[in-house]
Amino acid sequence: MSLSIQKLELSYFRSHRRASLGLDGRPVALFGANGAGKTNLIEAVSLLSPGRGMRRAQATELMRRPETLGWKISAQIAGPTGVQEIETRAEAGEPRQTRINGKLVPQTQLARIIRVLWLVPSMDRLWIEGAEGRRRFLDRIALSFRPDHADAALAYEKAMRERNRLLKDQVSDARWYDALEAQMAKAGEAITLNRTDAIARLAKAQADAETAFPVAELALLGPDGGDYPLTEPDLLAAFAESRAADLRAGRSLVGPHRADLSAVYAVKGVLAAQSSTGEQKALLISLILANCRALAEDLGAPPIILLDEVAAHLDANRRAALYDEICALGAQAFMTGTGAELFSELGERAQHFSVTEQNGESSVKAH
Repeated sequence: MSLSIQKLELSYFRSHRRASLGLDGRPVALFGANGAGKTNLIEAVSLLSPGRGMRRAQATELMRRPETLGWKISAQIAGPTGVQEIETRAEAGEPRQTRINGKLVPQTQLARIIRVLWLVPSMDRLWIEGAEGRRRFLDRIALSFRPDHADAALAYEKAMRERNRLLKDQVSDARWYDALEAQMAKAGEAITLNRTDAIARLAKAQADAETAFPVAELALLGPDGGDYPLTEPDLLAAFAESRAADLRAGRSLVGPHRADLSAVYAVKGVLAAQSSTGEQKALLISLILANCRALAEDLGAPPIILLDEVAAHLDANRRAALYDEICALGAQAFMTGTGAELFSELGERAQHFSVTEQNGESSVKAH
C-alpha cells in the first residue's frame, strides 16, 4: 500500500483560519500569487513528521494573527501500517502536542507512520553558504532512514553544551571533561555512522536509476576540508587533544558538529558550489529523488515529498521530467507555484488547487 495523506485540515494556522483538503494519493499542485498561503499549507504537512518543520519555526510563530488562539493540524494518513489519524497542535503559552489515533505521543513516534522530505527555496544556496545548512540537510536525510538519529543528535548536543559551559568558565580539571566527552564520543560515532550510511544510500539510489537529473558525488569532510574522527575512540582522543585550543576558544572545535558535506557534479567533475544556479537546483532535486527511491525500498512505499516553488530554476523539459519521475515513483508530492501553467504537464495525474488570500485570510479551492 502506498503512503499518502487522504485528508488535511488546518485551524488557525499561519494565514489559514480554516482549510480542508480531500486528497486521493496523486501529487498535489498548489498555485496562486506570492503570499497567498501556498507554502503555509506544505509547512503544515512538514509538521506531520518529527521536528520543527521545513521553516524550523517555533510553535508560537505558527499561530494565525491577530487571534493567536493556538493552531491545529489534523491528517488522515493511509500507508503500509493502515489508516492512522494524526493531530499536532499548540495552544497559546503551551508546548506543542502530538496525538496518533487520539493518544498523546512523543513527536518521534510520527516517523513510524509517515516520512516527509522537502526542498524549499532557502536551500537553493545550500552549496555556497555555510556548513551548518549542509549538515542540517544531511541530517534530515539520515533521519529519514534512521529515526533514532534524532536521539543521537540530542544526546551529543546536550553533552556538548555542558562541555562548552566548562570551557567558557575556563575549568581546566580533566575529570570534569571525561564523562561529558565519553557521552559526546558515543553519540558522535552514531551520528557519523548514520551520516555516512545516508551518503552511501544516496549514491546507490542515484547509480541505480535512469534519470534526467545529474548525479551528485557526496563526501563528509572536517572543518578544514579533510577527514575528521569517525569512531568513538578516535573522537575521545580528538576531544582530549583539543582541550587546550578549546579552552582558548571557549567552545568545542572538533567533532560531528563541525563536519561539512561536499558535493561534486559528477559528469563535469565540478564542485556544486562552482556550478550554475540551475545545476545546483538540479543536484538538489536529484538528491531528494534518490532519498525517495531509497526510502521506498526500505518502507515499501515512497515518502511524502514537499517541493516549494520547485519550478523556479527549471526549464519546461526538466520540469516535465521531474513530474514524470514523481509519478513513476508513485509519490504523493505537494508542489507550489505561482501559476497553474507550471503544472500543465501533470494534467490528470495530479490534483490541482488554487490558493488565494483576501484581507489576510487564505482560501483553498479544488480545480
